Amino acid sequence: MTPDATHSTQAAPDPDGLRDVITGARCLLLGFDGPLCRLFPGQRARRVADGLIDRLKERGHQVPLTEDERTADGPQALLRAVALAGGPAGDLAEALERELAREELGAAATAWPTPYADPLIRTSVAVGLRLALTTDTSPQAVERYLAGRGLAGCFTPHVYGRTTDLSRLKPDPHCVDRALAALGAAPATAVMIGEAPADLLAARAAGVRFLGCARDDLRARRLRRAGAEVVVRGLGPVLGLVRSGART
Repeated sequence: MTPDATHSTQAAPDPDGLRDVITGARCLLLGFDGPLCRLFPGQRARRVADGLIDRLKERGHQVPLTEDERTADGPQALLRAVALAGGPAGDLAEALERELAREELGAAATAWPTPYADPLIRTSVAVGLRLALTTDTSPQAVERYLAGRGLAGCFTPHVYGRTTDLSRLKPDPHCVDRALAALGAAPATAVMIGEAPADLLAARAAGVRFLGCARDDLRARRLRRAGAEVVVRGLGPVLGLVRSGART
């Protein structure tokens, strides 16, 4: 199990610019797998991705993924690569999406919550921040997870997950734009919290500030290589700033 948020969340010195990202925010746009939970903890993400790759190989197709992509992004990186490939491989994207959606829905009941995510969500609502989920995960899986954690009311109806149009997966800003429009929010008033370079690129395309949240060195390096200026290694400091009112 992941550790509970038992450590202090007192706002601390901010050498990395987190306070500047949060200041002025009126909306938080949160990624799901990573910022809120580990949908496929341990080696399960890699196993799910490898299973989908096997399906492609059975049909005579190869989709190149780097080792980092397979390790850090797992099945979503594969689905994105297949959808973008076009041609015969791209024709399989819908079938792979359905299979991945089944895996995600089953995993929602056993996903590991990211430390500090639940209190960050509840505190954000309490202080008047508006929340939306912007994710490439199946919306049905997201809603099952939120219901199981008692968090559905913090987001409903603002869950913007994967659609049947797989060309709209991140880094396309489609889900971010949908969230902004539904919230009636200007991009300058929103901050997106994400774990993957595709999250950063989607936020950038939508004109939204981005906060990288990386649980390990690999994910932090990938975000920084993609151009993320502020990357935190957990949500504790974010919770501390929101709780202290430092976002205003």
